[in-house]
Amino acid sequence: MKKIFLTICGVALLFLAGCSSPRSISDSGYASDASIRYRQRTNAFKGELSEIEVLGIERNPKITEQDIAAALDSASGVKIRKGGNVLLVQSGATYPDEPMIAGLSQSLIVTPFDGQPGQFDKENYSKALRFAAARGGCETIVCYWGVLESSRQNLDSKFVSWVPVVGSVVPDEHQHMRIRLRIAIVDVRSGHWAMFSPEPFVDSAVSMRLGRERSDQAQVNRLKQNAYAAATRDLLKQYVN
Repeated sequence: MKKIFLTICGVALLFLAGCSSPRSISDSGYASDASIRYRQRTNAFKGELSEIEVLGIERNPKITEQDIAAALDSASGVKIRKGGNVLLVQSGATYPDEPMIAGLSQSLIVTPFDGQPGQFDKENYSKALRFAAARGGCETIVCYWGVLESSRQNLDSKFVSWVPVVGSVVPDEHQHMRIRLRIAIVDVRSGHWAMFSPEPFVDSAVSMRLGRERSDQAQVNRLKQNAYAAATRDLLKQYVN
């Protein structure tokens, strides 16, 4: 039993060693491990916005069954007027990524907005954000979140390191990466909202030690391009009329 337990633990440790913590799309720079990543972070990234704050969901309200029924009766599908002005927010970023702006700009007027937490009082963030949008003539708020998840598989060549340059120039690692997005659409006037997630995208790449960071960031850029294209296409198709 002891041998079986140790074997299971060993397999689990190997599995964990091949996985890395999810990265926010707003903090997607390369790091080889968690400690380096922590040191590489700058004051520019201050964390994510909370969906609860953006959507205006009270944390401890005295909600009755009648309130729930009334909210359901008054709920209506969120729509965006074609050519309308939208306030675009990328959670955690001072400025939304350009491909997202470009995709929505096909049918909408896009006003980029700061998505860092702490810009407003947390308890009133949703109303303050809607008020800021209203003052800018924006009828709708589009806020999105995203994470990058990756796993790494060592290739046999990684262990051929007895010649100094071999470990640097021979491809020795296979990285699989996935991006997942969540997008919220908020009607500024009513506060009604909708949320959807486009299909995740996956990318794989083989890299060598000297080019690891370049390979990683190339994967990030490919995934962002594909995910943003799909997200803006779906949003324009489902919510713009």
